[in-house]
Amino acid sequence: MHSNPEQFTEALVPDSPLRPSVSPASQSSHRNREQRAFTAEHADFLSRLTQAWETAYQHLHEQMVDNTHWTGELSTSALSTATAISALVQVHKHNATNDNDIAVAIQDGCQWLLEHQNADGGFGDTNRSHSNIATTLLVLAAWESADFAASHAEAAQHAWNYVEKQGKWDGLRARYGKDKTFVVPILSSCALAGLVPWKEVPSLPFEAAWLPQDWYRWARMPVVSYAVPALVAIGQAVFHHSPPKNPLLRMVRRKAISPTLQVLRRMQPASGGYLEAVPLTSFVLMNLAAIGQGNLPVCQECTRFILDSRLKDGSWPIDTNLATWITSLSVHALGRTGPVRVRLSEPSIGTSSPGTLAQTHTPENSVKNSVSSGLVRWLLSCQHKHRHPFTGANPGGWGWTNLSGAVPDADDTPAALLALRQLDLEDPRWFRLRSEIEIAVSSGLGWLLRLQNRDGGWPTFCRGWGQLPFDRSGTDLTAHALRAINAWLPDLDRLARAAGRTTVPTKPQLFNAQQRGLAYLQKNQQPDGCWQPLWFGNQDRPLEDNPVYGTGKVLLAYAALGLADSPQALQGIAFLQHAQNSDGGWGGGPSVQYRDSFSKPGEVGSGAGASVKPNTVPVQPRGNDHSPLTSSIEETAIALEGLSECCLGHNFGRNPLECEALVANGDPSPVPATIMRGLEYLMLRVGEGNLDRSWPIGFYFAKLWYHERLYPAVFSLSALGTAKRLLLPN
Repeated sequence: MHSNPEQFTEALVPDSPLRPSVSPASQSSHRNREQRAFTAEHADFLSRLTQAWETAYQHLHEQMVDNTHWTGELSTSALSTATAISALVQVHKHNATNDNDIAVAIQDGCQWLLEHQNADGGFGDTNRSHSNIATTLLVLAAWESADFAASHAEAAQHAWNYVEKQGKWDGLRARYGKDKTFVVPILSSCALAGLVPWKEVPSLPFEAAWLPQDWYRWARMPVVSYAVPALVAIGQAVFHHSPPKNPLLRMVRRKAISPTLQVLRRMQPASGGYLEAVPLTSFVLMNLAAIGQGNLPVCQECTRFILDSRLKDGSWPIDTNLATWITSLSVHALGRTGPVRVRLSEPSIGTSSPGTLAQTHTPENSVKNSVSSGLVRWLLSCQHKHRHPFTGANPGGWGWTNLSGAVPDADDTPAALLALRQLDLEDPRWFRLRSEIEIAVSSGLGWLLRLQNRDGGWPTFCRGWGQLPFDRSGTDLTAHALRAINAWLPDLDRLARAAGRTTVPTKPQLFNAQQRGLAYLQKNQQPDGCWQPLWFGNQDRPLEDNPVYGTGKVLLAYAALGLADSPQALQGIAFLQHAQNSDGGWGGGPSVQYRDSFSKPGEVGSGAGASVKPNTVPVQPRGNDHSPLTSSIEETAIALEGLSECCLGHNFGRNPLECEALVANGDPSPVPATIMRGLEYLMLRVGEGNLDRSWPIGFYFAKLWYHERLYPAVFSLSALGTAKRLLLPN
């Protein structure tokens, strides 16, 4: 607890107004009337808060699959569609196949792209994204490869005009800097289409993949850890089209062709898609097919994956799904109002644990705050039990999906650990399931501990790959890992009894990891008090960063560790206070579009009341274009959850409901008012039916945008549930 709330709030906002002078007589005459107004106002507020939570819960519940998990739906993508077309064209061209499915997929994909060109001539990563030079060049390469550009010259020229304005090839290289993970694949696609000579495509040291996998982090590869398949395929294509002059290097690379193709095959999952990602798989396929390797099993599997991933409208998504991630976050969101019950039924004769569900005579809140045992077992089945062939990761982690292309990482693993921690398994009939969970958690905690970098932070996939931005430690990942470790610390003895002392990390080891993680967060806090995340951005910000998401997530870690009144947390709180938009929400920008009270059925509003056609992407504002800024549901929910846990959860010595009354009477603390305004905005957007309006906020690979259909509902349920628990403790 903070010992002096007045001193705290004045330090938090130095220019906040002081308490106005009010005479004792005036105070006495108005006290009763103000108290009655306060009570009625907050009763209405709490009623609307509960209704908004119910709406978010119902929306999410309706999206559940087989009562066991959530799959969600990733955005359709011009970038994925363009890469898939280019890959299929190379297969069609160099393998003399007349497969009608491939021909139809190419034509339908080109037509879909034509229908989704932005007004400025460019293309964005998703159907709600601003244009960018990378995706636009990939579309032009696809059209050219498929002989589509010639018959649609006007659209192609419009796209080229956009590319010229963005600096063409120099503009592309400037977007990614020294990270070759994405710029080299894009250039290779353009080279295959004849848009750029092969000598302009940087060579890649694909022979490095010949090394033992444990040595990869020491090889200083020019791509991130998860792009080794692209390194091999594109490296071989560049070597084929533009071999090096050095005879020794030519000899080494020639000898490396066969063994690195074997590496490529070993890394390929059963689905055929590397990381379940169409772009990565397409880059591998187009480059190998173009040099006559299209009949290799690895290429045949890539082709199968790409055709299987095609959507009904002719486009491709950025990835298959984020089922494990969405399910973990959903369970955690349910747990924000209290423990999540695993629904009970009477066990059959001769069994020692109950089945799925036949629950009766249970209070409504308990029914809603519950999941089936099938969901728990589904989540446990997503844990990786063997060394992973893609990254060499040891067993124990979770990836983003239950599909074979997933790789365990430091965001999905904490998410699963936190979800499992929400479960109420005290009923003795769940002893077997509880034991399975404890063994899984023990392995997961050990996996997380081994992944921690020397700088104290957590990277995404591999320890020690710190050369490129998306391989470095991340504040969002580190905060997530700290929360997961802290959540299970009280149960270490029980975990040790279930899994064995040698399997479970010791308390000193976990405490040390926490201290190192906190030191990393403190070191990486920005001067304005925010934290920048690794895997989330805001397309309307000049640097495409997202300090709201990063700060909200880190504040959750500080609150969980009992550090809500630490100097770092207070600076983060102050940042979110000042970052709040005039509409009461956070983040967003001119590109956000929601339904509002001015919208007609089937339309969305800009937030200022102007109706536009659904799925329309506005042109990015330029120069002095002061378009109305609309906060996003996703960022507002993230900010509210972090602020609520820090400020309503700890109150600095005050009752949560009293805070607003104090503000109304001149109290200098603006934090509760900030939260209440944010909740009002979120409740409004939820009530207007905007939970299906996801916004591009996530990164997949380096600055490759996506939006996920269930993010608004999941994030809102979590934020509203947190506020509901803290404001309505009973």
